[in-house]
Amino acid sequence: MSAPAIRVTDLHKHYGDLHAVDGLDLEIPRGEVFALLGPNGAGKSTTVEILEGFRKRTSGEVEVLGADPQSASKQWRHRVGVMLQGTSERGLLTARESLQYAARLYPNALDVDEMLAAVGLTEKAGAKPATLSGGQRRRLDVALALIGRPELVFLDEPTTGFDPEARRQFWGLIESVREDGTTVVLTTHYLDEADHLADRIGIIASGRLVALDTPEGLRSRASDAQISWVEDGAHRVEHTATASAFLRDLLSRTPGEIEALEVRHPSLEDVYLQLIGDTQRAASADPDETEEATS
Repeated sequence: MSAPAIRVTDLHKHYGDLHAVDGLDLEIPRGEVFALLGPNGAGKSTTVEILEGFRKRTSGEVEVLGADPQSASKQWRHRVGVMLQGTSERGLLTARESLQYAARLYPNALDVDEMLAAVGLTEKAGAKPATLSGGQRRRLDVALALIGRPELVFLDEPTTGFDPEARRQFWGLIESVREDGTTVVLTTHYLDEADHLADRIGIIASGRLVALDTPEGLRSRASDAQISWVEDGAHRVEHTATASAFLRDLLSRTPGEIEALEVRHPSLEDVYLQLIGDTQRAASADPDETEEATS
């Protein structure tokens, strides 16, 4: 088997007493779409910047495409695509000129016009960033990250400012990139985006990985379904891990149709909020109580 695209062992990044990343272990195989989720300040951006080679770590081992990004070569850079935080509104190059310039930096770049079409910017090819909307500038950022035909691409909040149609178009682009064998590391606050695109999801909180699983595996962690209905004019709600058995019992004792019956299974967002909440509560708990609870 080939070596993973990313291997991280006991990664730490400290700023004085602040442990932005606190003992992170992670392995991402080649060709995977991996989503890294977490609240603001959880350590996502710091982790990604270390993997990109833009930030030095305090300790730990990091290997990205077989090299340490902290001392990687120009050839390694050719193999990695990075989506920056945002395109400057003061840029003097048009969208096409920006992509043409970026394409010349790579030995096997994609066709500029095809890239413009893929991100929906063909009609804005001659526009400068100041005349583009926020969502259109993010599309240009995506195009700049992908133009070099990278083996591995980092996309940081790529669909911020996108309308629903543009988001769906972006999803299709990432699916085509995956089919070409590119490894994608995605950070996003849109849980439906991670659910739709990611092969696996890592959830980070307080600098630590608190969950790592497929979207389906994460959803299965919250087993209780919510069943709601109207009975005798009153709205009723039941949370149960045995939804089928509860429904059979409800149907057996309710003549005719059950009014406003709805069964809602846990979503990825439900699991995410539960994991983050549990982590935050544990972090704020009394240390002696936490030690007793885990002993």
